[in-house]
Formats: sequence, structure tokens, C-alpha cells
Amino acid sequence: MITELNGNIIKWIEEHRNDDTTKLRLSCRKKDDATIYDFAIMQIECRKKVAKKLHTTLQSQNFIFPTPLSAEQCTSDDLAEFHSSLINNGENVLDMTAGLGIDAFHLAQKATQVIAIDINKDVAQALSINANALGITNVTGINADSIEYLKSSTTHFNTIFIDPARRGDGGKRLFALADCQPNVVEHLELIKQHCDKLIVKVSPMLDATQVLRELPETTELYAIGTRQECKELVVVLDFKNPTSTPILHCITLSECENRFSFTRHEEAVAKSTFENINTAIYLYEPHPCVMKMQPFNILSHKYNTSKLHPHTHIYSSKNYIPEFPGDCYKIEHIYPFSSRIIKEVAKDYPRANIAVRNFILSAEELRKRLKIKDDNKYRLYGVSIANGDRLLIVTSPI
Repeated sequence: MITELNGNIIKWIEEHRNDDTTKLRLSCRKKDDATIYDFAIMQIECRKKVAKKLHTTLQSQNFIFPTPLSAEQCTSDDLAEFHSSLINNGENVLDMTAGLGIDAFHLAQKATQVIAIDINKDVAQALSINANALGITNVTGINADSIEYLKSSTTHFNTIFIDPARRGDGGKRLFALADCQPNVVEHLELIKQHCDKLIVKVSPMLDATQVLRELPETTELYAIGTRQECKELVVVLDFKNPTSTPILHCITLSECENRFSFTRHEEAVAKSTFENINTAIYLYEPHPCVMKMQPFNILSHKYNTSKLHPHTHIYSSKNYIPEFPGDCYKIEHIYPFSSRIIKEVAKDYPRANIAVRNFILSAEELRKRLKIKDDNKYRLYGVSIANGDRLLIVTSPI
């Protein structure tokens, strides 16, 4: 049952938002309107699950979740805000897989009109309810199969946005574009007939090279994430401005957005340098979204940094480079990796975070060998360098 929340239910949700929902559900089981309270309890559970993710949207107490899956699969406010930056003011937009509608609602802040389609009747109904709750008047929710909708539509959109469903039978995760629904690769010509630009959100597990192979008309490819993880890949196909050299963007969303862009050709012609790590003062670890796009040579060339090894994607320099698209650390000590040295390392640095890059041990195996505890004050890297030596590099964050 999908319904707008009345004032009494909103008040009840607010009063019980920190309660144990299992006990709450049992206590409401015998109420005459138990179905309404069950729906309200689902709202509490969903709100708890996505409180940080939807920090802007959930300022509206009237916002509803039609299903638990809607909360699990929804786009965050921060990512949806970035998606909206990819369209121009005044556009006519179609969201082919609207789901909870977070992308549609953010796109609506710039668009003249957003048609938001979902194949699930309850989810489509909630789109209209939530648009009203958020005070958004230019989003129209439609219950339909989006491919069938396009086949019968004569409307031409400035932009079509699509986030293909990545769940198969039994909840199995799908990563290849051709396996997702709707199948963008199969229906690309149909979609192309109805828009000037297509924006496709895809799994961060997908290989960037595979994306470009499946969608050769790509003009821009974005890897978007935080300092901890790559959250998604976003493909832009600008049919009015085609190119044979798509631009690859690495976007790290933090207090200050970090953006690094390049082309495959630039990476192919760039050369990495490999200098003596013992003369370096700073160590750099690229952000996850940068690692996803693999600009390993151009990071060395553009920022005048040295790679530790062709397959160790950590960089060093004598001078501090604040614009490097990654985390910077000051080198405190460098140890050769050997059984004899391990006790010395543990004595000097009994607490540290541990990471390994192109190393013979996993991070957990190295921690067991060192017998040190986790701590954020230092970060210890187990690495291989260009001459084949293995090192333990102790750093402190800048």
C-alpha cells in the first residue's frame, strides 16, 4: 500500500524513529490499522538506512519509501547533484529507470521538465507523491516499461538518463552493460532517436575499457567516488558532438571536489619516471576513482612524480604537490623488508595502518608478521620498487 503520510503518522514516525523496529512491529500487530503502521515502520527502517546518503532529501518529513529495495538501491544526494551538473538549464529530460527518484528530483532543479519512468506501479506512484512532498512541480512519474514507452513516443528529449537495473534472478549482481535491464547496448539506436545526449550510470565494478568497447560513441566517462571508494561510473554520449577521443574524468567528492581528466592518447604517450625512493620526502596514493581509470603514466609525467615500480601505483617526490589527485603522506622511515628488520619496525612503530601494493604479503598477513596494532597516526606501506627490492615505508598523513 502506497500512501501519503498524514500529520499523525508523521508525528508517530518522529516519536519512534530511534525505537527497535522489530519490537515496534510486534506492538502494532493488533491495531485496527496495522497495515498503515507497518508501512510507517518501514519508513523508519529506510530512513535509518539512508540517513547520511539522503541528507538533503530527508529534510522533508513527508518523503516516503515505497519499498525497502528503493532505499537500498537509491542514488545518494551528492551523486545525484553531480549527475545534474551534466545537463544544461532548461532541458527536457527523460529518466528511464527512476526508482526512488533522487536523480529525477535533482535533475528537475535545472530541467524544464523531467519524465520519470518506473516499471513498478508502487514505485511510480511514490514518484508523484514525493515530488509533491519536495515541492517539485516539473517531475511527472509514469508507470511503464521504458523501452516500450520510447517505442510509442514521438517526444525528443535533450537528455535521457538511465541507471540500468543491476540485479538478476535471486538478487544476483550484474555488472556487464548487456546483462542489465534495460539493455542499453541492444536498444542504443532506439534511445539515440529520442535524445541529443544519453547519460548512463553503471557499476563501479565494470572495467572502463569494457564500457568504451560496449558504447563506442562515448564522449566522456566519469569515475566518481570518495577518498575511500569508487562509487560509480557515468557514461556520457553526446550525439550532437561526437568524438573519437573520449575524455576520462576522475571525480573525488569531498569537502573540496578533486577533478583529474585525461585521454587514452595522453596516457599512451606519457612516460613514468623511476627514481631512488630514498631521496623522496612525500608519498602519494591516487584516489580510488583515479585508480579505476588507470592514468598511471600521466600521473608521473604531469605531476613530476616518480613511480615506485611499473606495477606499484604509488608515487613519490621531493617536493609537496597539493594538487595531486590522491592522498599525500610524509615519509617517516624506509625499511628493507626482511625477517631481521621486522622486529625493529614493530619496536619503532607499534601502531599503524597497513596497506600493501604489489607486495608478496596481504595487508593482514603483513600485520600478523609485524604484530602491530591499527592506528591512524601512521600508515605503513609494503611495496615493491623498480629494482625488485621490497620495502616497508612508514608515512604520516599530510
